[in-house]
Amino acid sequence: MSVRTRFAPSPTGYLHLGGARTALFNWAYARHHKGQFILRIEDTDRERSTPEAVQAILDGIHWLGLDYDEGPFYQTQRMDRYREVIQRLLNEGKAYYCYATPEELDAMREAQRAQGLKPKYDGRWRPEPGKVLPPPPDGVPPVVRFKAPTSGKVGWHDLVKGWIEFDNSELDDFVIARADGTPTYNFCVVVDDWDMAITHVIRGDDHVNNTPRQIHLYHALGATLPHFAHLSMILGPDGQKLSKRHGAVSVMQYHADGYLPEAMVNYLARLGWSHGDDELFSREQLIAWFDLDHITPSAARFDFDKLRWVNAHYIKASPIARLASEVAERLARRGVDPEQGPELEAVVALYRDRADTLEVLTDSVLPFYQPVHLPAELVAAHVDDSARTVLRDFRERLATLSETDWTPETIAAAMKATLAACGVKMPKLGIPLRVVLLGTKQSPAIDQVVAVLGKRETLARLDRLV
Repeated sequence: MSVRTRFAPSPTGYLHLGGARTALFNWAYARHHKGQFILRIEDTDRERSTPEAVQAILDGIHWLGLDYDEGPFYQTQRMDRYREVIQRLLNEGKAYYCYATPEELDAMREAQRAQGLKPKYDGRWRPEPGKVLPPPPDGVPPVVRFKAPTSGKVGWHDLVKGWIEFDNSELDDFVIARADGTPTYNFCVVVDDWDMAITHVIRGDDHVNNTPRQIHLYHALGATLPHFAHLSMILGPDGQKLSKRHGAVSVMQYHADGYLPEAMVNYLARLGWSHGDDELFSREQLIAWFDLDHITPSAARFDFDKLRWVNAHYIKASPIARLASEVAERLARRGVDPEQGPELEAVVALYRDRADTLEVLTDSVLPFYQPVHLPAELVAAHVDDSARTVLRDFRERLATLSETDWTPETIAAAMKATLAACGVKMPKLGIPLRVVLLGTKQSPAIDQVVAVLGKRETLARLDRLV
C-alpha cells in the first residue's frame, strides 16, 4: 500500500514552529517512501477559524517548499459526508442522542469531583438492554454521543513512543455532533483520514489522549487503522514550553527576519530527528534519509544560535544573484533604491560571508546606498588631525586613478604608497577610512570596499572630513 500522510492544521492562528515541523515530517516521510502528502484544513471551529489564518498556513507551507499532492481540503465543505456517517452510527446503534443539558452535566461533574472521581459522562442517556430511558425533554436539542466500549483496554504501537495503552473505563461516551449539528474534531478527523486513505498519522503528542477515542471510531466504522506517530513538543532554550518570547511566532516571521527556507527546513528537521552526526544536509538528502526510526521520543529544544549558524551556511552557499534579489526587496521595504548606488551583486558579494540572516546582510549594504551617519564617538576616536593627514594623502593618490584603473589592486597599491609616505601602519589608514566611508570600524577588505563604492562616491565621502 502506498504511504499517504497528511498535515491537518486548524486555521485559528498562524503556522507556528511545531506545526511547521509536523508538516515537514509528514512531507519528508511521504517523499522518502514515494507516497502522497495531503493538506487538509480543519476549519470546523467557525468562530475562531479565519481566512487570514488559512492564508498564513498556505503561505508558510509554500515558503518552506512543502509541496502537497492533494488538497487543500476543507472540513466545512464535507458536512454532508459527516452527517451521513453520523446517521449510519445512529442506525447501527453505535451512537445515540443525549439530551442532558449543560447545567445537568456541570452538576454531574461537580458531584463526581466531590467524590474524588475523575469527571466524565455517566451514560445517563446511553441505551442498554433492559434500561428504560425517559422521554426526550421538550426544547432540548440533543448532542450525538459515540457508544464507546466500557471494559477492556485500547492500545497501539506508536512509531515514536512505542506501546501506549488506555483502560476503556477511563474513557467515556464522547460527543461526535454538537447540539447545533456540527461534528466534533475527534469524529471529523477519523472520517477524513478514512476517506483519504491516510496510512500514517504523524502529529504532535498533544493528540495522544485523542487517539484511543479515534481508534474506537475506526473499529466502529470497520475502517483500517492507520499507523500513529506522535511527535514530542518543542521547548524553548530554557527547557520551558515554547512561547512567543522564545520564537513561537509565525513561520513567515522567520522569513521576514531574514532566514532562508532551506535553512528552516534543515533546522526543523533536526528538532527531534537525526541522521548520525549530520547537521547540514540538502532537501534531497533529507528525503533520502528520513524515516521515523530516528525520531526521539523526548522533547527537542529550540536553539536560536544553531538556527543562525545553519542560516549563515545557506547564505554562504546561495548564488549572489539570489541574495541580491532578496536584499533588493528588503531595501525597497526600507525606502532605499539600490539603483542609486553601486551594483548590488558586487556589494552583496563583499558581505555574504559575514551575514547570518538576510536582514543582517541588508543592514551591511545600506551604507552603500544612502548617506552615512558618522557616529561622533568614532570620529573623535579615530579621525584626528594625524588621521586626516593620512587620509588626504590617500585621497590625492585615488584622484589620479582613472575609472578604468579603479580596481582593488590599484587601490591597494595606493594604500601602500600612502603608508610608506606617511610612515604609518595599515590600521592608521584602514580604521579612519572605514569610519569616514561607512561609519564603522569594521568591514570587508577595505581596498575591495573602495573599489565597489566607486571613485566619485569615495572621493565625495572623503571630502566631508578631510
